[in-house]
Amino acid sequence: MQMFRSGLVGLLALLFTGVLQAGTPDDPLNSVMWDYTRKIFLGDADYRFEPRIKVEVPAFAEDPAQVPISIDASAFAGEIERIVVWADLNPIQHIFDYYPIKNANGRVSLRIKVQQSTAVRAAVLTKSGSWHIGYAQLEAAGGGCTTPSMGNADPYWQSHLGEVQARRFSNAEGEGSRLKLRVIHPMDTGLVDAIPEFYLQQLELRNGAGEVQIRMELSQPVSENPVISFDLDEDTTGYTLWLRDNGGNEFTRPL
Repeated sequence: MQMFRSGLVGLLALLFTGVLQAGTPDDPLNSVMWDYTRKIFLGDADYRFEPRIKVEVPAFAEDPAQVPISIDASAFAGEIERIVVWADLNPIQHIFDYYPIKNANGRVSLRIKVQQSTAVRAAVLTKSGSWHIGYAQLEAAGGGCTTPSMGNADPYWQSHLGEVQARRFSNAEGEGSRLKLRVIHPMDTGLVDAIPEFYLQQLELRNGAGEVQIRMELSQPVSENPVISFDLDEDTTGYTLWLRDNGGNEFTRPL
């Protein structure tokens, strides 16, 4: 009986271990930081790696303070609650959260800072409560997060802080439009001696009725003078852009 019980316990342990392993698939990029960052951003939630989520990065980023990345989760359009983007090996890993609340899909692009070559992740939370992970390996020169912003050597930004330039384009698929905007802001990380962190934290795109269509939560690794693009499902005009930085400054711009 004792031997039977021991065998049963061992069998249950193996089955339980198998369930855990099934719920935690191996990282395709074999990043040493995957388990750590997964716990931070996903907790104990189930997830799967998803090839339909595209994370586009350059073959090699020569300027680590201005690295273009694009996230395309349009395969899940209409089902997206939130997209979380981070870089495994950055000293500040979180880059942004993106909420396509209404009349927006899962395409968003911007420029980021990286400290070294790193895995870049885009985790998409769908309305079913499931996480789907897209990823790319970014090869880069080092030091993007610990380099002073250009604005610190140029007083221009102090008198133009929060200025917005924006353009809308026809979508490549022929439906809706793409909005591209640039905001004057130093986006200091706080990782440079004697330069405190100073960065845009919140972005909202509102329609003519004041309803939020897109919301973003930004972190320090977004590049100086952010250039951000996202796709809209319609060509409606009358949008307003609202931004707020960690210093409490708010900026509003009709588009």
